[in-house]
Amino acid sequence: MNSQQNIPQSGCAVLNHQSITSPNLPFPFTPTTLGQNSLMMDVLPRLVDRALAIAHLDAVDALRAFFLFASCTILSVSLLDSLRSRFVPYGARATVSFESDSTPSELSSSSPLSHILDYLASLKVPHSYFTQFYVVSVLSSVFWGAQLLYHGQAFQAIATRIHPEHLQRTMSINQIMLCWLLMLVQGVRRLHECFAFSKPSSSQMWFAHWLVGIAFYLAISIALWIEGTESLLSHKLSLDDVTVNIAPSLRTFLCLPIFLFASGLQHDAHHYLFSLTKYTLPSHPLFRRIVCPHYTAECAIYLSLALLAAPRGELINKTVLSAAVFVAVNLGVTAAVTKRWYMQKFGENSVRERWNMIPWVY
Repeated sequence: MNSQQNIPQSGCAVLNHQSITSPNLPFPFTPTTLGQNSLMMDVLPRLVDRALAIAHLDAVDALRAFFLFASCTILSVSLLDSLRSRFVPYGARATVSFESDSTPSELSSSSPLSHILDYLASLKVPHSYFTQFYVVSVLSSVFWGAQLLYHGQAFQAIATRIHPEHLQRTMSINQIMLCWLLMLVQGVRRLHECFAFSKPSSSQMWFAHWLVGIAFYLAISIALWIEGTESLLSHKLSLDDVTVNIAPSLRTFLCLPIFLFASGLQHDAHHYLFSLTKYTLPSHPLFRRIVCPHYTAECAIYLSLALLAAPRGELINKTVLSAAVFVAVNLGVTAAVTKRWYMQKFGENSVRERWNMIPWVY
């Protein structure tokens, strides 16, 4: 990219390193080239610029588009029997059978397209790779914590490619620190559960599930602070920012307990599922009305984060809400497959009256 351009193709402003740390920084910003300290950090801004220019989006819109595009893709795959049966089920649920309600549109098992889909469906990784999601989550939280603290070059590469309209309303420093901490706690807890509640298994999942999961945790670690970029640019973080020296806001007072309560419920559900004999129908009170209450808790966790991260004057953080939509769609599709598997394994009436994931809704 030509460093003399006033605005990059993505439509985002560009800052120099000195202006990054200026507390009275005006918008739009003055142009310069980032990443002069190392070859790697010189390449990073160019890659970000190229990706955003191709998409004609700034960093905020690109994150939202990723979450929503992934959600639409998952929904599309789940609606077509020929795709759903190949790509959606994993683990024990891979044995579930899908009866098509449509007739002539099914792919012929001998068609070239069918062979291609079968080949793609055969590309699998061990189900134990789920643990890597939370390794990535924890490492990403630690990485971005350091980047935000020191205004590192990875932070600059993203923060300087945000359109001014997304900087007009911003999260407070306290919100950013709280959401960062909660995401770190979530990642550490889930990583602990992967080790503590794991059993030897030969089950597998489609490789795309693994790739999308990795991409999600990389993206959510950015989404949680990106709408607070203006505050981060105008404030140098210090250890004083992690101390609790002010009373919590009403939003925090209401939404933080939701996060903590949902986390506790999910932990209890995971511990109970771990204690079950293999292929046993859950009967814990949490599971009596909902097929996958641990998925319900996951949705509540990300919805609470979206509320906690709402910029000044906004009801909710739209970027984190987009991530919550992805979580709901992804887990909702899996919950439907799980219910179908229970019905085939334990009889039609075993879970017929249970909601898939969200009581009175789905």
